[in-house]
Amino acid sequence: MSTTGIRLYAPAPGWSLEADVVVVGSGVAGLTAALRCSAAGLKTVVVTKARLDAGSTRWAQGGVAAALGEGDTPEQHLHDTLVAGVGLCDEDAVRTLVTEGPDAVRRLIETGAHFDTDSEGAIELAREGGHHRRRIAHAGGDATGAEISRALVEAVRARGIPTVENALVLDLLTDADGRTAGVSLHVMGEGQHDGVGAVHAPAVVLATGGMGQVFSATSNPSVSTGDGVALALRAGAEVSDLEFVQFHPTVLFLGADAEGQQPLVSEAVRGEGAHLVDADGVRFMVGQHELAELAPRDIVAKGITRRMQEKGTEHMYLDARHFGAEMWENRFPTILAACRAHGIDPVTEPIPVAPAAHYASGGVRTDRHGRTTVPGLYACGEVACTGVHGANRLASNSLLEGLVYAERIAADIAAQHAENALHARVPAPVTQPETPAHPLLPPEARFTIQRVMTEGAGVLRSAESLSRAADQLARTHAEAAGALAEHGKTAEPGVDTWETTNLLCVARVLVAAAQRREETRGCHWRQDHADRDDAAWRRHIVVRLNPDRTLTATTTETSDFPPTRPSPQEQ
Repeated sequence: MSTTGIRLYAPAPGWSLEADVVVVGSGVAGLTAALRCSAAGLKTVVVTKARLDAGSTRWAQGGVAAALGEGDTPEQHLHDTLVAGVGLCDEDAVRTLVTEGPDAVRRLIETGAHFDTDSEGAIELAREGGHHRRRIAHAGGDATGAEISRALVEAVRARGIPTVENALVLDLLTDADGRTAGVSLHVMGEGQHDGVGAVHAPAVVLATGGMGQVFSATSNPSVSTGDGVALALRAGAEVSDLEFVQFHPTVLFLGADAEGQQPLVSEAVRGEGAHLVDADGVRFMVGQHELAELAPRDIVAKGITRRMQEKGTEHMYLDARHFGAEMWENRFPTILAACRAHGIDPVTEPIPVAPAAHYASGGVRTDRHGRTTVPGLYACGEVACTGVHGANRLASNSLLEGLVYAERIAADIAAQHAENALHARVPAPVTQPETPAHPLLPPEARFTIQRVMTEGAGVLRSAESLSRAADQLARTHAEAAGALAEHGKTAEPGVDTWETTNLLCVARVLVAAAQRREETRGCHWRQDHADRDDAAWRRHIVVRLNPDRTLTATTTETSDFPPTRPSPQEQ
């Protein structure tokens, strides 16, 4: 296997570490993978872009979905997940998720996570959109992610797993046979390491989270710039289903010009009985779906958007005044504080809400062991496309997916390492050429990309809007490439320029896939193709990056994914 030869323009590594496995990312998926790899005796290094607890996991409000309650079963959880995924879930992958999920949650509790319990000590379970039963385990009312992050970070530190914080991963390193040999990275600021370096390892686990910052308004933290997907593409990996970006229906509306991370109003608020209403107090979701406000997220986001269009407004309202102050303070303290910080008191007034980019259901294509199409490269969590989410993620399945598939990845790496222990070695990476293969964009291009994506590839899409977005992105790409080719100039290497370049890469892939899928399915809404078309489009779109920096998009013949390449030890 050979990579594209494309890499980010960066100085040569000035320092290096060696390990059996390097985990990139410190959310639930990354830290779980690191803990399990370390427990298996593998020398493990964690690389994370900010602090260990600064990723998307800590912002998760709702909880972890698992069949833990009396009368609930994995089969019922399977059914709800498949319905939400609108025909594109990999049923075997979902079955793995829901059957292994309950024990994975129990192991998380053994690791130190404390979930809310009732007076008898049983885990309290809430309900969210798309679920027909209460199966959402939560912590601190609406601070589940923060509690999970706390427990995992403490466990990683207690185990003494080496970590490199404030480090932006740049590119995958490969050996002469095209197998994974580690990563290059840049450490920001003072610390044990500084500047560009490398971690050499025969296995790399991408757990870098999402890419919500490709849009102007998102619930994602500022670190979610699609770095893992862009790295995988440059390394020659396949990406699938990237057109399915979930827009969370109820993000606190802070004004039409608000940019960056916006406060989330958890689906659990609707699960406890809050109503979506327009300015006249009309519950517009009633009659649109049997579950009304608790319909799957794509349906609720579309319902809100339609009502906004009908009324000529920029937002709707979430009314939970009937909860009363005590319930708000005990069950949803984080959301209450966020609303009040922006001058809104949900105890006495409805909350203005609008859809915003929330979760990428697609990503780097993997099998059920987390293996990508690049030997030795694994992916889990939001950066991955395991087939679990299909066209629309079911609420609170993301944390569970991170747990289950991180454990499966660790087991696979440990098994391969054990089989090859006698001749295991850290592979020697191929020396990278000094001439940069990928021009860097100036930091200000980030805002251009976000505006283009919001206007052309947001909640509502059409051939015209997507064509316009593709042209604008191509122009941005061509300008940077032209400056490099004609004048040998590129933007100065740095975190801002690397992130912006990664955003352009994932934006181009997203738009290419959205243009190709001429139907409406899940969280992909084409106004010019308003109906779902199973005959033509119950299949996946797979995208690759070519050495000349063009994209190749293909469509699978069925709804099944073709196999990924096996791990290097199996070849």
